[in-house]
Amino acid sequence: MKIYKDLYWLIISPSALFRAWDVFKSDKKNRLDVMDFELDLEKNIFDLYRDLKDGTYKHGPYKGFWIHDPKLRRIHKATVRDRVLHHAIFSVLNPIFEPTFIPNSFSCRIGKGTHKGMKKVAEILRAVSQNNTRQCYALKCDVRKFFDSIDHKVLINILDKKIKDEKVMNLMREIIENFEINKQNLFKQRGVPIGNLTSQIFANIYMNEFDQFIKHKLKVEYYARYTDDFIIVSTDKAYLESLIIPIQDFLRTKLCLELHPKKVHITKHIRGIDFLGYVILPAHIKLRTKTKRKIPKKIQEIVDRYKKGKISELTLYSSLQSYLGVLSHANAYKLGQEIQNKFWFWLNE
Repeated sequence: MKIYKDLYWLIISPSALFRAWDVFKSDKKNRLDVMDFELDLEKNIFDLYRDLKDGTYKHGPYKGFWIHDPKLRRIHKATVRDRVLHHAIFSVLNPIFEPTFIPNSFSCRIGKGTHKGMKKVAEILRAVSQNNTRQCYALKCDVRKFFDSIDHKVLINILDKKIKDEKVMNLMREIIENFEINKQNLFKQRGVPIGNLTSQIFANIYMNEFDQFIKHKLKVEYYARYTDDFIIVSTDKAYLESLIIPIQDFLRTKLCLELHPKKVHITKHIRGIDFLGYVILPAHIKLRTKTKRKIPKKIQEIVDRYKKGKISELTLYSSLQSYLGVLSHANAYKLGQEIQNKFWFWLNE
């Protein structure tokens, strides 16, 4: 295994922090906290640099709020100063760990994403079913309260296998241990905040341990994962059933995670495989019912925000095109026309 040393300066140097700022602010220019930070940018960046250089850096508190995505989620937002550092950390960690990830891991990676993940599963289903001439099944699972359950000690140990830089590891501990879901249990510190850029790569690093187990220990051929949502395809239903216990045992003993008991399903391809907002059937792909209902509501909300002056015209039309892009990956031409008609109606009413 390749190990990495002398990384700290690559993260904390003023040039690295200014690059991180440029990336961070690119889509947040009109946010008040970002504008406040930019008013005294050089001082703020150099203050952050000095704290990191002197070893006195402390991660600030989070601001929590709820979103529907579509289920209710608690998001924790760090200060601008901390988020700039998160970007600097990501720029160093990602090139180290990205080559170790399997091709069929699709969450928060350049060139991947939900659409690529769905298309790969559709491709797998075609291959296993031999172009829909054989019956096949999909074992679909996800992890219960994944981000809240990530064990700090386990995560730090995984990072420590490759990163042999004491200052970097101390910084990782400061960021990871600054946030925990259950502060009453001193022996099981858990949780990374949904919304942090660092949490995205930490999640991939953490679940890469599981991916390697699936591919190299269980030797599963047809597998794909998006964050904690994963799927295995086979023509043998009994084989898929036999995988559930070893999967659960590995997650529990090695990663301190549990499968969601209500979200472990083996489904016939002919009935449709629900994955990443789409339902993949032998002859076509359709949108999940919840997704169909969500998109018109989201577009109406965006139009309302635009009419109140809360977002720009560019953001309005970019959001519309983004949602139409979701529809373009499914057999949803009629729905796309209906949504565009409603968009113009809502915009002009």
